[in-house]
Amino acid sequence: MSEKGKPDIVANDVIVAMEYKLTIEGEEVDSSEESGPLEFLQGGHNIITGLENQLYGMKIGDTRSIVVTPQDGYGEVDPQALIDVPRAEFPADLPLEVGIELDIRDEDGEIFPASVVEVNQNTVRLDFNHPLAGETLQFDVRILDLRAPSPEELAHGHVHGEHHHDDDFDDEFIEYFEDEDEK
Repeated sequence: MSEKGKPDIVANDVIVAMEYKLTIEGEEVDSSEESGPLEFLQGGHNIITGLENQLYGMKIGDTRSIVVTPQDGYGEVDPQALIDVPRAEFPADLPLEVGIELDIRDEDGEIFPASVVEVNQNTVRLDFNHPLAGETLQFDVRILDLRAPSPEELAHGHVHGEHHHDDDFDDEFIEYFEDEDEK
């Protein structure tokens, strides 16, 4: 801690404000440029493990290129996460097309995101893998600020406030992969 009680390095239970750019195979798929810095509680598992683990010890102003393998990111593609569902299970007026994202509710009411990967007369094949499963991720990051969490943030395990973007990565990734399917 600095003399004013402000953290001086990235460590557990520190709120980190970070700029980032994410590329896959040299192509940019996400960045904080439009949405503003990403803020998260370090050690709170608010970001993928492979990225979080490489931030420890960084200081305000530090930059780093970080490669995250699938096992430390969104996992490998799981063939068992591809499921064929009878077409009759979907509302007749639902336009089912390859590439669209759906939220599927199970019998217990839990919601799971899935993407449509195949549609035929009798079945719809859904992929419940994360859109970035199996991908090696290249992050370029810059630490903008560090601060102590409020007691409420620490108790809840995540940032509260104007720069907190819960699902920025996921929303951007889904848009990227939808765009890729259209090419």
